[in-house]
Amino acid sequence: MRALDLAIIVVFLVGMPVLGILIAGRQKSANDYFVGEGKISWWVACLSVVSAETSTLTVLSVPTVAYLGAFTYLQLAIGYVMGRIVVSFVLLPRYVAGNMTTAYNFLGKRFGSGMQGTASVTFLFTRLLADGVRLFATAIPIKVVLAAYGVNAAYWQIVAVLGVAMVVYTFFGGVRAVVWVDAIQMLWYVVGGVAVVVVLSGKLPDGWLGSAIDAGKTQLFDFASAPLSNNYSFITAVLGGAVLSMASHGADQLIVQRLMACNDVKASQKALIASGVVVFFQFGLFLFIGTMLWSFYKGLNPVTELGLTTNDELFASFIVNELPSGLSGFVIAGILAAALSSSLGALASSTVTDVYQKVVRRPLSDAELLKQGRIWTVVWAGALIVFASMFTTTKNPIVETALAITGYTYGALLGAFLLGLLVRKARQLDAIIAFLATVAVMAFVILGVKFSKKSGDFVGIDFAKASGDTVALAFPWFTPLGVAVTLIVGGLLALRHRGTPDRPDRDDEPVEAAKAA
Repeated sequence: MRALDLAIIVVFLVGMPVLGILIAGRQKSANDYFVGEGKISWWVACLSVVSAETSTLTVLSVPTVAYLGAFTYLQLAIGYVMGRIVVSFVLLPRYVAGNMTTAYNFLGKRFGSGMQGTASVTFLFTRLLADGVRLFATAIPIKVVLAAYGVNAAYWQIVAVLGVAMVVYTFFGGVRAVVWVDAIQMLWYVVGGVAVVVVLSGKLPDGWLGSAIDAGKTQLFDFASAPLSNNYSFITAVLGGAVLSMASHGADQLIVQRLMACNDVKASQKALIASGVVVFFQFGLFLFIGTMLWSFYKGLNPVTELGLTTNDELFASFIVNELPSGLSGFVIAGILAAALSSSLGALASSTVTDVYQKVVRRPLSDAELLKQGRIWTVVWAGALIVFASMFTTTKNPIVETALAITGYTYGALLGAFLLGLLVRKARQLDAIIAFLATVAVMAFVILGVKFSKKSGDFVGIDFAKASGDTVALAFPWFTPLGVAVTLIVGGLLALRHRGTPDRPDRDDEPVEAAKAA
């Protein structure tokens, strides 16, 4: 790592927060702070959504997927586009046209504050786990770079600096700063990926692409693998990817907040659907890089033959050792950009709107909402820094748990929304019981159900970690299964209310009835 590369990385880490504040301007209201008063252009929101769902691990790992396998990972992106289309026309109109601040306002209006709070707290817990790991993963390459210059920085110190960078532009610029910084960072790492393709093209022999095709490295569809145990079997990836996308982009405030910052429903719909197309080509770009790396390294095993610690170090190793000075720093800064998409605004808006206002049980002025939004932005930044600092190695088992946490909760979150839309008799207690039952069932399935790695057949219930011969249920099935459990349990409980009016069981119904009278 050369001085020019280090300088580029430092300029990036300092410049992005400053740029975000300058673009956003001063926030004058809570609505402006949380959803930008609906003034964000659809294409900016689109790029922000893509950036928000892309992490350092994604950018580094997707090339390795193609290096070790083929393009079958891209089947997930096909499902992502399908899921986004459903969310665009089913859920988004209810959020944007209803002038809501968070996605969970919908659950509050449909069921009551109890369900709204349950879903919001689940989101907060899920996001803390996922983004804690994301922040820690970002600190790893920075520690390596600093070590090359003789600086032995602790992980908690690096995490603290990254956390401060995120909280600065979120605190002062609100969601507008977050969205614009996301958009710029997304363009940055994609340009870096294109630059890697250009450099690699000059290093590969003639006919390399034909050799890769002959070796099956460009296979897209997989109709042969066992669907329950293979993540990239066609039906598993496409169907599971579609439902997963419905949950992540329709029931996760991290994404919904960015969409609600658009001008109107049509702008939000364009942003969401276009983001699916962008993700498809983004995955394609990094998978193509993986295929090029396979040709460059002649298919050698990254660990046993190239001497790397893990397979996921492959792309990073190429960037550091093979790219020219300046470009290496630019690409590494782009990889860092993939991890610095701030979730603090989403965490703060959900806390203030869905939890804090319900606890104080009184109307808050706009000035109070804005103040609380900024206070909770700082609180969540501190929690995120503390949580990320608890890690000491990427092999810590809790990393795997945190990365898979959406499997426990996404099905319950999306299922609660669909229960409110599809089962008119369902009441708040039905929804809460179904929600909690789904989380319990998914924990049992994810931790205990095992399949044969070779045949894909079910082999039994075992809560020990999967061995070399067994695997867990393919992760794309987690969300569809969770949705099914929520709808079944909630639907059965709703049968108790046959013969009663089709109205939600809301905490504020007596108040509304009194007003109507």
